[in-house]
Amino acid sequence: MRHGPSCSTRYEPNSIRSEPVSVRLRVDDKSSYGNQLAAFRATLFTQRLLAQDPTLWGPDAQEESRIRLSWVDAPDTSRELLEPLEDLRRRLQHAGITRVVLCGMGGSSLAPELICRSEGVQLEVLDSSQPDMVRSAIHSLDKTLVVVSSKSGGTVETDSHRRIFEQAFNAEGLHPADHLIVVTDPGSPLDRQAAQLGYRVFHADPHVGGRFSALTAFGLVPSILAGAGGAELLDQAAQTRAELAAEHDEDDAVSLGVAIGVAAKEGVDKLVLLDRGQTRLGDWIEQLIAESTGKDGTGILPVVVESTDYQPTDDSFVIHLGTDELPDHRWCAAIDGPLGSQFMLWEVATAAAGRILGIDPFDQPDVESAKAAAREVLDHELGDAEPDPAADIVSIFGSKASTVGAAITELLSQVPADGYLSLQFYLNRWAGQPDEALAEKVASKIGRPVTFGWGPRFLHSTGQFHKGGTPNGVFLQVTCDPITDLEVPGRDFTLGEFIASQAAGDAQVLRERGRPVLQLHLHDVPAGLALITEALA
Repeated sequence: MRHGPSCSTRYEPNSIRSEPVSVRLRVDDKSSYGNQLAAFRATLFTQRLLAQDPTLWGPDAQEESRIRLSWVDAPDTSRELLEPLEDLRRRLQHAGITRVVLCGMGGSSLAPELICRSEGVQLEVLDSSQPDMVRSAIHSLDKTLVVVSSKSGGTVETDSHRRIFEQAFNAEGLHPADHLIVVTDPGSPLDRQAAQLGYRVFHADPHVGGRFSALTAFGLVPSILAGAGGAELLDQAAQTRAELAAEHDEDDAVSLGVAIGVAAKEGVDKLVLLDRGQTRLGDWIEQLIAESTGKDGTGILPVVVESTDYQPTDDSFVIHLGTDELPDHRWCAAIDGPLGSQFMLWEVATAAAGRILGIDPFDQPDVESAKAAAREVLDHELGDAEPDPAADIVSIFGSKASTVGAAITELLSQVPADGYLSLQFYLNRWAGQPDEALAEKVASKIGRPVTFGWGPRFLHSTGQFHKGGTPNGVFLQVTCDPITDLEVPGRDFTLGEFIASQAAGDAQVLRERGRPVLQLHLHDVPAGLALITEALA
């Protein structure tokens, strides 16, 4: 069973209109924002974007842009997915399959995670190569549907998940084809493999990049199968697109994108995202903005925060999500509206910000560098990231300090006046430790933005910015010994070996780019985290 978008006639939203998305902006009146926005209007940016004009970002970006702009029509083309997905969901429920596990990374996981969280629907997102986390997902297999979601199928984490679940289903006497479906681009290696194995396949639009795919099969298939709605999301996005096409004078997605881009060019390049609606919309925006703009030595760094007490730095553009009340800051915005509208708004805003910055918002040139380094580590050895067996609790790499506290103090002293600290934990995300609020506590201590990322999840999100964006980041990487390693069927490496290579490879590339990296490897996770938390606080 294969389904995918087609070039159908434009869908007209139903007569029940949702509340429109609201954007309120405050910009520095000494900035070039007004002139830049007027230039955007004069060059018909919005009409050209909605017509999928690949020339908007300059000649160097045309080749990539030409095959990455179909997301503007997703509110139309994705509608043909709705009926087949609802039908499949009913049949799965009738068969007693009520648990949905999504195996995907980056753009394949963040949107459906947000959609389901916003609707209070249970979806287990497996976006890690951490062995203990992956093992904990293998249960209740007779009631489980696994959605393997990847544009090509070449993502090693997702391919490993598929192999492990196939083995688990077979061991339980269950036919994998009854419990596993695939979302991928037509004609991809994964598509061909799925056909050979008899899996149901839903095709995504190959002319949409992963981080812009929220309203395509990558966002809708796992969400609808888990019990979320899809039609209303598309209606909301279509309404917002229609409002954009009308180009009202009031603040909109283009205004937001121009403001963010102008602020970044003028040194205000930290985008603080406070979600007043508590949906974690910021997690999805984080990937979209960081991976789209963080390249060529420039970019916009998203900083996701939860506390309303967070004190932004002077180089921060503060966004309050889920409210129309502007924060008290020189550069700021208040944005409220339904989720489908937010998807369209932020995608357009990101495209506009990319034009201001003079970069191609649709490529990710530095993502592959860490992947290549990880493969090299796997092919050889873990090098200087190999854990020191003499350490009882924590092994320290990247510092001559003899204690965790001294090493962390040394690292914090290296955060530049215009820089940021990135906390990266290659641990079991489902175990809930450490608390992501740790980043805000450290930010309060050092007076600089601090981001938090679960590894290897963030490698498919902010990892591009870390290596290709503004070169003022300082990095704390935390890895651990798994409780029990996990073999990957048909591969000559275990998940424990693979995640270690991912961490070592990323640290290697960061150091090659001149970024300070402190690596702490935990042999005793609770005790090690206690030492790290104490030193950071």
